[in-house]
Amino acid sequence: MPPESQIPIASPEAAKRFATRLALFYGTLFGLVGTQLPFFPVWLKAVGIDASWIGIITAVPSVTRFTTLPLVTGFAERRQSVRGALIATAFLSALGFLAVGTQHRPLLVFLAFAFTACIWTPMVPLTDAYALRGMTRYGLNYGPLRLWGSAAFVVGALGCGLLVDVIAARHLIWVIAAVAGFGALVGLGLQPLDRPRTAPSAGHGASALLRDRGFLAIILAAALIQGSHAAYYTFSSITWQASGLGGLTIAALWVLGVLAEIVVFALSPRFTLSPAVLMMIGGLSAVARWLITAQEPSVAVLAVVQTAHGLTYGLTQIGTMGLLVRQVPGHVMARGQGYLAACAGMVTGSASILSGVIYARHGQDVYYMMAAMALSGAIVMWSARHRLADQPHSSASGG
Repeated sequence: MPPESQIPIASPEAAKRFATRLALFYGTLFGLVGTQLPFFPVWLKAVGIDASWIGIITAVPSVTRFTTLPLVTGFAERRQSVRGALIATAFLSALGFLAVGTQHRPLLVFLAFAFTACIWTPMVPLTDAYALRGMTRYGLNYGPLRLWGSAAFVVGALGCGLLVDVIAARHLIWVIAAVAGFGALVGLGLQPLDRPRTAPSAGHGASALLRDRGFLAIILAAALIQGSHAAYYTFSSITWQASGLGGLTIAALWVLGVLAEIVVFALSPRFTLSPAVLMMIGGLSAVARWLITAQEPSVAVLAVVQTAHGLTYGLTQIGTMGLLVRQVPGHVMARGQGYLAACAGMVTGSASILSGVIYARHGQDVYYMMAAMALSGAIVMWSARHRLADQPHSSASGG
């Protein structure tokens, strides 16, 4: 492979083609999340799974993020085949959701979903690694690419919300499996990318990331802030349904948050604040959001609060990616994304399991724990802000 400086500059047509195909894949990937995240717990309840088991089952993806996920991202990086890994995991995930739908007993659902999650959860960090590498190759920005995933989340949530009022909730799993299958087909269109140059020294390798205090601060802060959404992801739809809201209203509440997220992603190239400051704003916004949610607000207030998702999730994500693209060398970006996902998995998995226990006993008071997590993440980032302030751009940043 020629040195990085000798790689021909991509034409605008090639950049547009790459961006279009990646945006479409982001769309199918998060369209699946838009159907699975709000309505998989509803399906679990419909087939007779109790709240404690729902908390355990929905924690499975988070657990796989710090067990099998780093193995998958590491394997893809060693084989220098992120695109191939994405295609393989997409097809296997679709088969896995089909298998989940055939089970109704808690333990069997748990086992089938555990297999599926082992294959499915690496897809987001692999896609982000593929996207950040493509950003370098084609001179693109992360936010405008990623927003198509959020837009597809809206479509998936709305579509599934409409179906909740039309079909029995026990059939929702087949909708989820169908979206996963469509995503697998779209993945075949992803373009191959130039292989990253070989690491110049062991000091820049994957193991060095775990000795880098700045990198550790990034992934811990991101895990705490994003992990504070655990109770919201797991129990919000169940709570809203129990309070008498219909499927379309529930979907609309989710969509409000994601629309705000889309706006943040679209405007992100104009942001002038540092990525560390963006993460701190995201964390403090989450504190306020969960404290208000714990008060069981009316639908009108809840609708306003939902728009804070653009800050609590979107701004945190933009800040995290902005820091990683400066902190992590391009040749270990997939591994760096894997470590981020692993840390998030440990935090979110623990929070999800604990949320199930707290929610079963105290209901909406579970959001006080979420607020404490978000505050902790903001404090971690504040403590590391000077260490990260003057970080040079990595080879993956394109800067």
